Amino acid sequence: MRQTLIKNARLVNEGKITHGDILIEGEFIKEIADAISAKSADIQVIDAENNFVIPGVIDDQVHFREPGLTHKATIETESKAAVAGGITSFIEMPNTVPQATTIEKLEHKFDIASKTSHANFSFMFGGTNDNLDEILKVDPKKVAALKLFLGSSTGNMLVDDPEVLEKIFSSTKLVIAVHCEDEATIQKNLKEHIDKYGEDIPIKYHPIIRSEDACYLSSSKAIALAKKTGARLHVFHLSTGKETKLLSNKVPLKDKQITAEVCVHHLWFSDEDYKEKGTLIKWNPAVKTAADRDQLWKALLDDRIDVIATDHAPHTLEEKQNKYTKSPSGGPLVQHALAAILEAYHNNVISIEKIVEKMCHNPAILFDIEKRGYLKEGYYADLVIINPNNPWTVTKENLMYKCGWSPFEGNTFRSRISHTFVNGTLVYNNFKVNDVKVAKRLTFNR
Repeated sequence: MRQTLIKNARLVNEGKITHGDILIEGEFIKEIADAISAKSADIQVIDAENNFVIPGVIDDQVHFREPGLTHKATIETESKAAVAGGITSFIEMPNTVPQATTIEKLEHKFDIASKTSHANFSFMFGGTNDNLDEILKVDPKKVAALKLFLGSSTGNMLVDDPEVLEKIFSSTKLVIAVHCEDEATIQKNLKEHIDKYGEDIPIKYHPIIRSEDACYLSSSKAIALAKKTGARLHVFHLSTGKETKLLSNKVPLKDKQITAEVCVHHLWFSDEDYKEKGTLIKWNPAVKTAADRDQLWKALLDDRIDVIATDHAPHTLEEKQNKYTKSPSGGPLVQHALAAILEAYHNNVISIEKIVEKMCHNPAILFDIEKRGYLKEGYYADLVIINPNNPWTVTKENLMYKCGWSPFEGNTFRSRISHTFVNGTLVYNNFKVNDVKVAKRLTFNR
């Protein structure tokens, strides 16, 4: 059986940094110890040179655009970028074409990923106003969660019937992941700005149109409904300080019924960046004020917010450069998310242990993912080696996204992901993705 020995590592796991070695055998972590000797000449030995070794990042929210939108991205291209960024597992959203709102359409996406993905994968099932019967067919052991758009949906995925919403919340045992923005508030704000500016609304008004009130109104309603029905709720991509006041850190994550996520772009950018970046940082929910960003960091660090994710959502550069009303929201992030958060580690905002908690351990806990998210003997060997002192600059030449652009172009990151292992196989090594596909469908211990 194939073996790999990683030596001289700073192992980051469960709130501690220890010095030691890791022996990988086949797909799994065989042994973790202070020192492990290579007992065979056939063992591949990698000297980590006192760099960090962390569990592979689990990204709980991505849009890889396949099927139907493959001019923007594919599961193959974006999973390749993901492993280059230290993301070894992803959970993808249902708003593709067709939408994954039936079991048949969902399984079609799993079939594509089983043939093309570089990273482990799962997909969320999409809820609509009229597919409760299909929702109840979903096997919780095989599917990550149910995704509901309570605003900003594509196709027919806006769930805006209160009776249907309460019935879904009351009926499913799945984690319910929600996009919370109040559509009526957004449409009112948008009309006011179109009346004033026409189609070419200045991008600086994006967080005024998709406002704090729109976010808070929707989030507060979803949380109140979860409390009423006992549903297991996960609130995606918080963008306002006000919303963090709805969340609690009174119990451990494993006991929480209501959890929340923040995305890299809401921790990095603020409305001051629209002047330079324009529609390249147009997201839904919108990037808001520096004060909101500070409050999101505070809630992340005090455990009211549980997970850091990307909401990776690529569009072509041509699409993004349209006028405000025609420019789609979203951008590519999986290749640079971990490197960006590590900048906050260098700036003494967050510890490396806390980064691992929020990007590796907590997604595994929150979604009950089996044998991933930790450095533990018997767990799948999804591992990332990080050199914290090897700067590199994001350029068009080293981008792996199909869309060919990044909001981080020109940024120099101080930390470099040097190696990524998926299921015990080295799939990425210093800007080169190896031509092997060993990814697996994620399974859930429910």
